[in-house]
Amino acid sequence: MILGAWRRLWAEPRVPNAPARVWRDWLLVAVIVVSAVLEVALRKDVVWPVVALVMALGLAATMLWRRTRPLAMVVLTFGAVIVTSLVSAAVGTEQSVGLGTMVFVLVLGYALYRWGSGREIVIGTAIVLVSFALGISVDYTTLGEAAGAFIFMASPLVIGVSVRVVAQSRARELDQVRLREREQLARELHDTVAHHVSAMVIRAQAGRVVAAVRPEAAGEALAVIEAEGSRTLAEMRVLVGALRDGDDALLAPARTVSDLPSLSAADPRVAVRLSGELDELGPAVGAAVFRIAQESVTNAVRHSRGATRIIVAVTGSPDEVRCVVTDDGDTVFAPRSAGYGIVGMSERAALLGGSVAAAPGPSRGWVVEAVIPRTAVA
Repeated sequence: MILGAWRRLWAEPRVPNAPARVWRDWLLVAVIVVSAVLEVALRKDVVWPVVALVMALGLAATMLWRRTRPLAMVVLTFGAVIVTSLVSAAVGTEQSVGLGTMVFVLVLGYALYRWGSGREIVIGTAIVLVSFALGISVDYTTLGEAAGAFIFMASPLVIGVSVRVVAQSRARELDQVRLREREQLARELHDTVAHHVSAMVIRAQAGRVVAAVRPEAAGEALAVIEAEGSRTLAEMRVLVGALRDGDDALLAPARTVSDLPSLSAADPRVAVRLSGELDELGPAVGAAVFRIAQESVTNAVRHSRGATRIIVAVTGSPDEVRCVVTDDGDTVFAPRSAGYGIVGMSERAALLGGSVAAAPGPSRGWVVEAVIPRTAVA
């Protein structure tokens, strides 16, 4: 069991998409530099002040690459600490060389456990422990203080692991939301194909029955079959590759824009406004508009405190369909930003070449805006 856990840790990959440098990193470096200069200027008990200042200023730059190069920054920083500790021990210095500002190196331990791979974590941990052991040996006081120092050093590592586990758990949940949305799309594709194919089969059977009496009926049947087949192939091209499970889907067309008034019937606070060119929308586009509007209304009903009006405005143009859902509730509490509803809506829109945006309204409430091309592109 222990060997298996060790192998899993060793094979653990890096966390993908580690954020690069942001303005907060530069601010952190500036704080470290200023703190180091002030500490050397104000403290009189600093051992080797020039060496300590140069080391602090030089290693401050590691904050800029701690996420994208966690092991390299740990090796550079703690390696410098190890070398300094060995030199100070060799010359008989009774105190460790360094500044209190050097406490920023603990951030590197957090970054290692948060963003590094399993191999990097193992190697980096060994280097950190060696540095800690040398530091304690040079500046040892009591066992209690040594234990406290170890807990202080290990705390960022534990926090880094905790944040990593929580982030991975949320990422898995988001993947499940996206997968469920793709499965729903696949079911709707199944319904659309089954609906059109059923119509083609019925038309073909009718054509065969009346062909002997009205030969021209065979040509009419072929024209209808061709049109239905073309529409079916167009929908399949849009959503090809979408996943679905093995459950049987009902042979019924998916809900579309024409079903939006049902949202108003279910809740008197909901007002549906349809305008523009909304005829002859593809089943996938119509179903996506209905799904996004339904999810937005559900969020508003459940979470918007004090909402008295929810407006669903759908506008069609020759190129796209725009769906805007607004409410007049309180904007202080915004669960939609942390929930999974917006993830599902965004996934559905993205599969059709569109987009979804959600943000607080200009005065009150929330605004969810979706734009989907009429000719959807997967």
